[in-house]
Amino acid sequence: MFTGIVTHIGEVAEVREMDGGRELVVASTLPLAELPPGASLCHDGICLTMVACEGTSHTVQASHETLARTTLSEWSAGRRVNLERSLRLGDELGGHLVFGHVDAVGEIAAVLPDGDCTRLEIRIDEALAPLLAVKGSIAVDGISLTVNEASGTMFTVTIIPHTWTHTILSDRKVGSRVNLEADMLARYVARQLAFARQA
Repeated sequence: MFTGIVTHIGEVAEVREMDGGRELVVASTLPLAELPPGASLCHDGICLTMVACEGTSHTVQASHETLARTTLSEWSAGRRVNLERSLRLGDELGGHLVFGHVDAVGEIAAVLPDGDCTRLEIRIDEALAPLLAVKGSIAVDGISLTVNEASGTMFTVTIIPHTWTHTILSDRKVGSRVNLEADMLARYVARQLAFARQA
């Protein structure tokens, strides 16, 4: 479990195909000595297990399921990624509860200046729309953000300068695809409503 507060930016150093998925080596300044093998790390909103580490690089593996449902299938050497260690009991919950289970991949439709901030308009699949609410939370590439507007298959978020410069959002352009995870509460409410309609 994570909070959507990015603490480090990593860079994909190597991508290797493996039976059943893909293996990636990521370089960063994460304190890897503090992380045991099997530790969970959030990579652009995707919870991945650290299977090995050496020096300043760690290795993770992704299944075909993860490749099919996230942007990870597009990653290549040199790509920067948002990183966050898993939440520990007693840590400050600065964003919202993020599970690292991507609901859908969205597409950036517009990048607009908004004073010193930056406004992103993100296009989504119709199935995700019911899980978004104005002033609700959403994780975009693992970053905890507040939904400003939500209408049909589009929603907007506003990025403050600190977040713009301390995450990889500044790398994204119109047409870039981003990992999206709706607030867990919205998932459960939607599930209960679906059961109620079936009844």
